[in-house]
Amino acid sequence: IIYCCAYSELCFIVAIPPSLRNIYKELNNDQKVDFSNHLQAPNKSRNGLPSHGYLKRWAEQGVLMLNSVLTVRSGQANSHKGKGWERFTDEVIRIVDSNAPSGKLVFLLWGKPASKKAEGIIKKKNGHTIICTSHPSPLGATKTNAPFMGSRCFSRANEALVKNGLDPIDWNVDD
Repeated sequence: IIYCCAYSELCFIVAIPPSLRNIYKELNNDQKVDFSNHLQAPNKSRNGLPSHGYLKRWAEQGVLMLNSVLTVRSGQANSHKGKGWERFTDEVIRIVDSNAPSGKLVFLLWGKPASKKAEGIIKKKNGHTIICTSHPSPLGATKTNAPFMGSRCFSRANEALVKNGLDPIDWNVDD
């Protein structure tokens, strides 16, 4: 599964940003992941969602979270667009795509820049699954004809994995 990242070797390990909050909300709605049941205070925020973004469990299951552009000026989205990151992330996707057996990858492409990456996924004709939605940020999570919120992208990803003989992702997060 491939998504898109922020700030460290593990995505969202920093303070929880609004995009990850929406990811947790969609997980709760889609997969019925009840974060409040398995997270003890102080790792639980007021709304029952985790107050951290430690997603190591996902990474250990093969989830790669990757932004189209890996750096920005603080508070300036896309400020480093066109600085070469797009070529780098295209190459990462090309390498992952070309080295995986047909039908064994699920790409979750969130937002317009990520959705454009689908054009470079050569094995999509060979059974890889591509799920495109709007970005989970509050600015786009409910917009477009394929909104992130309500997309059931996590269930759809797991259904594709199981259909291709792979284990589904356990979308819970660690304490």
